[in-house]
Amino acid sequence: MSFFGAVFVSLTLFWQWHLSGAVLVLPFVVFVLIGLPASYVIRAPGDGIKPSPKEERVIMWSSIGEGIGLFLVSNIVINLHRPDLLLPSMALVVGLHFLPIAFAARFRPFYVLGGALIAAAFAGFIAGAPAGGELAGLMAAAALWLASGIAVRRDWLAKESTAAGS
Repeated sequence: MSFFGAVFVSLTLFWQWHLSGAVLVLPFVVFVLIGLPASYVIRAPGDGIKPSPKEERVIMWSSIGEGIGLFLVSNIVINLHRPDLLLPSMALVVGLHFLPIAFAARFRPFYVLGGALIAAAFAGFIAGAPAGGELAGLMAAAALWLASGIAVRRDWLAKESTAAGS
């Protein structure tokens, strides 16, 4: 999630603000800052959050659908010569991808994340060009980065509780 938050910011910088070069790498610093504690938590003793086989299948199929959806919406908006709709469309697809995962995992925070991304998409659609892309891209990134931090903390707490009980 943290990586895709960085992607949303980089795309916003490129598509909406027409920046290029090294500045597009800066959002990935946030990815690294979230990734470092995640790397620590992954290696920590104890059992973290493990999805069931059913949840793993839903995650796989939902992610495949997300990839196909992102490919389709990007081609549609580019062929319609509406690049201003790219980031809101991407936020919509990514948000929709979290809903079946939330249902399968019975995990309400994924409903909230999916809803936040869908809200970012609609805010972008409603605001229109050029602010709509900026709004959708930055809101989506913020939601994904916040969710990433919460997920790392959640897994850390789960590992601490099982490591202490061992």
